[in-house]
Amino acid sequence: MADARASREDRFLGMKITPIGRRRIEIFKANKRGFWSLWIFLLLFGISLFAEFVANDRPFLVSYDGGLYMPIFKAYPETTFGGALPTETDYRDPFVRGLIEERGWMIWPPIPYNHRTVAWDLPEPAPSPPDDQHWLGTDDQARDVVARLIYGFRISVLFGFTLTVISAVIGVAAGATQGYFGGWFDLLFQRFMEIWSGLPILYLLIILASIVEPNFWWLLGILLLFSWMGFVGVVRAEFLKVRNYDYVRAARALGVSDWLIMYRHVLPNALVATMTFMPFVLSGSVTTLTGLDFLGIGLPPGSASLGELLAQGKANLQAPWLGLTGFFVIAVMLSLLVFIGEAVRESLDPRNLFAGQAPPPEPGMDESESRKAAPAPAGGAGS
Repeated sequence: MADARASREDRFLGMKITPIGRRRIEIFKANKRGFWSLWIFLLLFGISLFAEFVANDRPFLVSYDGGLYMPIFKAYPETTFGGALPTETDYRDPFVRGLIEERGWMIWPPIPYNHRTVAWDLPEPAPSPPDDQHWLGTDDQARDVVARLIYGFRISVLFGFTLTVISAVIGVAAGATQGYFGGWFDLLFQRFMEIWSGLPILYLLIILASIVEPNFWWLLGILLLFSWMGFVGVVRAEFLKVRNYDYVRAARALGVSDWLIMYRHVLPNALVATMTFMPFVLSGSVTTLTGLDFLGIGLPPGSASLGELLAQGKANLQAPWLGLTGFFVIAVMLSLLVFIGEAVRESLDPRNLFAGQAPPPEPGMDESESRKAAPAPAGGAGS
């Protein structure tokens, strides 16, 4: 049974996991704080990915006169349900609800508001405090705070993921080219990066906001011009070190092309440092978007944004639930990302890889020889 379980664990998404990879997974699981942070973050992110099914002002499913309709995926005119207007149906309108419930039924999401829905039936002027209809109250435009948090969490994480992945690809390519070839190319590229990193990105965003309305892709493109440089340093240092190793020189002497050597023999060493660095870049990307939205030069007005919620809390001190909600959500999100990053760093650290156990035997080496080659425990036998 144990062998069957091990064989299942050795395969993940159709890929065979090596003994070193399995050891890294064990080290990651041993870090309970990072392990549970990963699961909590995946749960929150999974909920936000299906935000339309959790918080929406349209029902899941509508049954009317024997027919089934899914307003979440398609807009239906009011005439479909016996109304008089050819415009899109407002399912929150009491008249429309009466027409549908007279000859059918509706299934609503748990939160019957999306991030743009205005609640016109508040018991007091907006921003209103939390109640049984709005669990975290409403903002100063009478929009449900829970719905805006769910949508804002999704766009923040997706923005951070996209920016981090693209930045990593560009940064790894630039750092690998610099470190492997070195010489004048490395020197000139370093001078270019020094000049490029000195450009005031905040002023560029302010100028851009005065010319065009920034959106998701505009912000991503502007930040991508500068964020890739964070990966160059660690990758360049790794390539500068590894390019002089004997197996790289041997591959070059055998006529292997430089690009194949970089991809097959040197890049795997640099990916360890890159993977360690990525969770922290992700948290920094989320913080950057939040700061830009707080300053009013981020996503377009009306977009679900954690930074915009913080700005509303600053402008409405009489409604403390706005600022406190935004602060705690951002604090929890960044804490989870930092804990995950720490666990990833420990699992990829070569010093932790074979601590307290023998390394996996090399091809042609039996288990006794592998045990002899294992490093002695720190502190000696009398510690």
